[in-house]
Amino acid sequence: MEILAPERYDELEAFVSRHPRGEFTQSPRWRLVKNNWGYAAVVSRDGSGAIKGSMGVLIQRVPYVGSSLLYAPRGPVCAVHDWETIADLKAGVDELARRERAHEFKMDPDVPMADGAFIEKMKALGFRHSYGPEGFEGIQARFNYRLPLEGRDEAALLANFSQSVRRNIRKAEKAGVEIRVCGHEQVEEFAAIMQVTGERDGFAVRPKAYFDRLLDALGENVRLYGGFYEGKMISGAICTNYAGKACYVYGASDNSDRQVMPNYLMQWEMIRWALATGCRVYDFQGVSGNLDPNAHMYGLYRFKSGFRGELDELAGEFDFVYRPAMKKLVDTAMEARKALRRR
Repeated sequence: MEILAPERYDELEAFVSRHPRGEFTQSPRWRLVKNNWGYAAVVSRDGSGAIKGSMGVLIQRVPYVGSSLLYAPRGPVCAVHDWETIADLKAGVDELARRERAHEFKMDPDVPMADGAFIEKMKALGFRHSYGPEGFEGIQARFNYRLPLEGRDEAALLANFSQSVRRNIRKAEKAGVEIRVCGHEQVEEFAAIMQVTGERDGFAVRPKAYFDRLLDALGENVRLYGGFYEGKMISGAICTNYAGKACYVYGASDNSDRQVMPNYLMQWEMIRWALATGCRVYDFQGVSGNLDPNAHMYGLYRFKSGFRGELDELAGEFDFVYRPAMKKLVDTAMEARKALRRR
């Protein structure tokens, strides 16, 4: 076990970016996006000294109380049932928790809920397992809609889409919608459309600076797509392409010109990028676990499921509590803060 020195982060990047369980949120470059958190990387090495597992950990220091929350988004990166490596990484997190006076460590690995062996092993290591029925109760979505790409070409994918998805892709093309890969010069337009989307759909949005950092940090592994109609950006999306997986991370659409269906054509262009770069899967990311057609979030599932992928239910969050009294104090303060903001 080793808490990696920053000058060796290039070694970690090479490992995570090539590992089949690598995630862009486990890249050491992710610390440049989440620059309001601290960061540390724990690695486990094999007999030859090569990295065999890693855990990128964000550190949220709680002011005034001398404590911190440790969080490994979609960690760890290792074979899912390599218990020796997982235990080694946990020992590294324990040492980091001691250094940072952490009250809690949280991780939300990309492990299916059906993997009972993993869940029971984490409980045996002392983790608390938590999840919610809707899937948005934790930090990251628990239900993800994914499109497998291996062994398929553009023609096969198109033929498998629902009739309405194919029709809407053609409608956007015939209307003259143009999908472009954009740079920083379009981030302000995208952020403005995100604001419109957030106000319409009732969620908080990231500021422009966050999207700028995302593009800078991930470089060639991320793209900002813009949907243009009659010279105006009317929709946008941010898609990552990392470790064999493309992820639709952010999407936005203006209130005007929605009838020309820009989002369908944009999804198709992002899927084509994933296919051209050899990705195994295109991840539409979160949907609600409530598939009642009358549910508030059902429209998001209806849109994504038209591309004929698969709904994956993940296990949720695993929490290891180091200082129960401090955790209770911090949690109470955070809930009070949220209530005050709501009022």
